[in-house]
Formats: sequence, C-alpha cells, structure tokens
Amino acid sequence: MTAAKIKASIHKIIDAYKSKLSHYAEDIFQTTPPIAGWSYSEVYSHIFDSSLLSLIALERAASGKGEKKPTHFILKLILVLGALPPAKKYKVPKRLAERVKKISKTEALDFILEFEKGLDDNYPVIANAKADCKTKHPRLGYLNARQWLRFIEIHLKHHLKQLERIEKGFQA
Repeated sequence: MTAAKIKASIHKIIDAYKSKLSHYAEDIFQTTPPIAGWSYSEVYSHIFDSSLLSLIALERAASGKGEKKPTHFILKLILVLGALPPAKKYKVPKRLAERVKKISKTEALDFILEFEKGLDDNYPVIANAKADCKTKHPRLGYLNARQWLRFIEIHLKHHLKQLERIEKGFQA
C-alpha cells in the first residue's frame, strides 16, 4: 500500500472517530464502562496522544535522526496484515499508560485536530525518508517513517474496535 493510500485511510478512520465522538453524551464519555477497562474518554486520550508521539518518531526517522536497526519479523507481519495479533487485551507500556487521562469531548476533538494537522505537516517528509533509518517503538522494535505511518493506521483501527466493544458494553 502506498503512503498516499495509508494517509487517506487514516483520514477515513479519523472521520469515524469524529463521528463517534459527536454521538457520545459527555457524562457517558467519561464513565468507566460496565465491561470495565477504559472509558471512551481514556481511549481518545490514549490513541491521539500516542498517535502524536508516533508522528514525532516518524519525523525523527524521516529526518535521519534514527538508527540502522532491523525490523522484527512480528512487526513486519503486523504491517503486512494490517492488524495487531489477536489478543484479548494488550498491556500499554507504562510510560504511555501514565499519560492516559479522562478528557472532555472538547479536549478529544482538539487532540484529533492536532493529530490531523501533524499528520498533514509530516506527510511530505515520508517520500524522501531513508528506509533504513528507524526509531524505536516501545514494544515492537524499530520502524522507519513509512512503517510508522502504517503503524499509526493499524493502531487507530485497533482502538476504533475498542470503542465498538465499549458501546456494546453500555448496551448490554
């Protein structure tokens, strides 16, 4: 998949996040769901905060501030398949978990808009990025700029599914 197609896919996924956000009542947005785990608010906090951090890693790799490291097989598989391996629950790295907080719907929308701007600002550097210049993901190993873009797409999709599980939990 080309970088342009990945970027277009990311924008469609972001539109889905915006649409969902507009339908959540503020009190429910902040409420821990009956199925336990994160509230909608915490999911938005995590996904857009970590996506912004991923853009920083992407930019560093694209600007030559990374390292020449191999990409692990499992990461290559994730990038090709376009999904994280099936698991009931992934443990968020501690330093990222500490950043998760309950935010308002307005803060969530601000996060989304900040990410969209960052994506559009950083996208042009991907074309000239060296494939062997990589920066480290906290769990998955080293990714180059294009791989970071693909990972962002996969991670956004993963948490969109999490929002759907939360919605089902509130309906039960």
